[in-house]
Amino acid sequence: MANHSQFGFQDASSPIMEELIEFHDHALMVALAICSLVLYILALMLTEKLSSNTVDAQEIELVWTILPAIVLIMLALPSLQILYMMDEINEPDLTLKAIGHQWYWTYEYTDFKDLTFDSYMIPTTDLPLGHFRLLDVDHRVVIPMESPIRIIITANDVLHAWAVPALGVKTDAIPGRLNQTSFITTRPGIFYGQCSEICGANHSYMPIVVESTPLTHFEHWSSLMSS
Repeated sequence: MANHSQFGFQDASSPIMEELIEFHDHALMVALAICSLVLYILALMLTEKLSSNTVDAQEIELVWTILPAIVLIMLALPSLQILYMMDEINEPDLTLKAIGHQWYWTYEYTDFKDLTFDSYMIPTTDLPLGHFRLLDVDHRVVIPMESPIRIIITANDVLHAWAVPALGVKTDAIPGRLNQTSFITTRPGIFYGQCSEICGANHSYMPIVVESTPLTHFEHWSSLMSS
């Protein structure tokens, strides 16, 4: 999870988030190259006297017309690839439904008969030692690692958003509409998120906690929750 002095992203825990971080670094390198070129040209203009042939040269006009187009293509192609990857949903091993309320989440494991629970933020007065204030919940979303997970997201009252940065997931929860997304966790761990749509007075008090576990642990947990 993020800390106070962190400047970059959280450690990626899904293939999509790894692609997003790689594209972010790629875009920063392109921006660095553009800034370096502009600064070099500015310094050249301040220190050197440009001749009339240089100012009126059509070759320069051709370069500063084609070069931005090439830069846009370099940014657009990987961006479109990631967008298609984020929208692509293969055959999931588990389908999960998240319903946003003011101000808590309801989760339904649709592949199980009776596996539904509400997830509330733990109040600061009841927070166990070592847990995170305003981030921990009484019931976590438990999923098997290295398995395709499809999550269907909606809301019961106002707009919400289900967002977990480490997984590269952020999807709006809209009343009367079903949105879906998918992800795969590449390692076991506990990943924290929050509602990312202003949804009222207690908007900052509906966190999301996803716990990625090995398949055997998930099967044991699901059997306990269903009984």
